Amino acid sequence: MSDQTQGTSVPPGAPPSGPRPAPRGGSRASWLLGIGVLVIAAAAAFYWYERAGSEAAAPAASAAMPPPEVTVAAPLQREIVEWDEYTGQFSAVDYVEMRPRVSGYIESVHFKDGQLVKAGDLLYIIDPRPFEITLKSTQAQLEQAKAQLGVAQRQLDRFGKLRQNDIVAATEYDQRLGDAAAASASVAAGQAAVEQAQLDLEFTHVTAPISGRIGRNSVTLGNLVVGGSGVNATLLTTIVTLDPIYLDFDMSEADFLAYQRASAAGRMQSTRDNLIPVSARLFDEDDWSLKGNLDFVDNRVDRNTGTMRARAVFPNPSALITAGQFGRVRIPGSEPYQAILIPDSAIVTDQSRKIVMTVGADGTVVPKIIRPGPFYDELGLRIVREGLQPTDQIVINGLVRARPNAKVTAVAGKIEPMSGKVAQSSP
Repeated sequence: MSDQTQGTSVPPGAPPSGPRPAPRGGSRASWLLGIGVLVIAAAAAFYWYERAGSEAAAPAASAAMPPPEVTVAAPLQREIVEWDEYTGQFSAVDYVEMRPRVSGYIESVHFKDGQLVKAGDLLYIIDPRPFEITLKSTQAQLEQAKAQLGVAQRQLDRFGKLRQNDIVAATEYDQRLGDAAAASASVAAGQAAVEQAQLDLEFTHVTAPISGRIGRNSVTLGNLVVGGSGVNATLLTTIVTLDPIYLDFDMSEADFLAYQRASAAGRMQSTRDNLIPVSARLFDEDDWSLKGNLDFVDNRVDRNTGTMRARAVFPNPSALITAGQFGRVRIPGSEPYQAILIPDSAIVTDQSRKIVMTVGADGTVVPKIIRPGPFYDELGLRIVREGLQPTDQIVINGLVRARPNAKVTAVAGKIEPMSGKVAQSSP
């Protein structure tokens, strides 16, 4: 067979047969993949290098930084008296509603609204003419009764002599005796009527029964007022005393029971049997400027409110306080005792617990749970009931840098009373 018959015919224009070259796209992908691997390897090497360097530098840096500084101080100790505060309302010691004793027309008014009056000062005059007429009438009736008594008495004397001689019967003598007694009673009744008429005439001049400040005049000249002893009598005005003045307030049943138990245990004086010194202030005052005494505690707890009414009395010589004003009163809640006091800023709240950070001798922060008491205004500090000792060093500044069981650098400080406050007693 010839070569032409054994070979494969190639059509004209076809590409030559044989191995083909690799496509150019596959070579580029391999090149990019290699570059990516190199970049990742370089980044990993740089990361591990930086990490190793930082770990090596950390011990040196931590060894170079000292513990944070905090200011510490021992709790303040003072002999104090705890005070309980209440809101009360001032009231006049004496309060009078002026109502007329007799009915009539107002003839004149002798005061100005709101002025100070003294006991016995003339306030109103009710037209006295009807009462003058009544007085004259009763006086005439009294004279008539006296005349009848004279006649009856003379007849009794004559019948008495005749009876001694048995000239008149006993019944006639008894009749004259009864007439004389009736005439005597008529004289007594006439005398009482005259006194009543004189009293009614005096009541036409209405005077102040107490000294104090008078209120607004409720009736004007020419008005008819109804007199009497009941509430239907016309209200003319009111008068209240100014000095001294009461401050009424309510304490809770729990507070009252605490006072009773403390008194029974001998820890404080009884609120009933002693004049307990108290202080008060008005709402525009910061200091307890008013000094008085607790002079009354009610005999029962109000069943509707569960409170006990108490009262203190205060001098009011300048008449600064007016009945009806509100004020704050404080009464002793304890006998004098040594208390531990700290600033509120040193107390940390952990849910329902109160904690104070203390620093030990080795500089370790030790938290202590405390039971705080009331805020003591005179020193501006908080009373601590339990949890602290007078020798404890508590953190008073830099509390955010104090971590439990961590080391700190303690700087000695001192707890000072709040500026402008005066201590209740000497240390």
